[in-house]
Amino acid sequence: MKRIGSEKLLVLLRDGRKLLGILRSFDQFANAVLEGACELVIVGDLYCDIPLGLYVIRGENVVLIGELDLDKEELPSHMTFVSPAEIRRAQKAEMESSELKGTMKQRMDFLDMD
Repeated sequence: MKRIGSEKLLVLLRDGRKLLGILRSFDQFANAVLEGACELVIVGDLYCDIPLGLYVIRGENVVLIGELDLDKEELPSHMTFVSPAEIRRAQKAEMESSELKGTMKQRMDFLDMD
């Protein structure tokens, strides 16, 4: 693995998670080591950084890696920082809402006249 300086990265994973951290090492397979990593969780206008510490990422799970500009804000100013417990509640409510929409759509499918 190659050692790197102090570039702060955003890593988008296949499962949709977004990780932020300092790139410490990577190899030809896109395996990477992030120092001071945290998971950025966004639900609507709420966000939370969940600390992960030193984090190893397998290259097969990486969709996108991008360097962050440390002079710019990471998120828009209208977003509200909340605790990990609050963001988990918001995630649960969002998931329940989308499940309800799905069941309502299934119930209404019979009306679709082709």
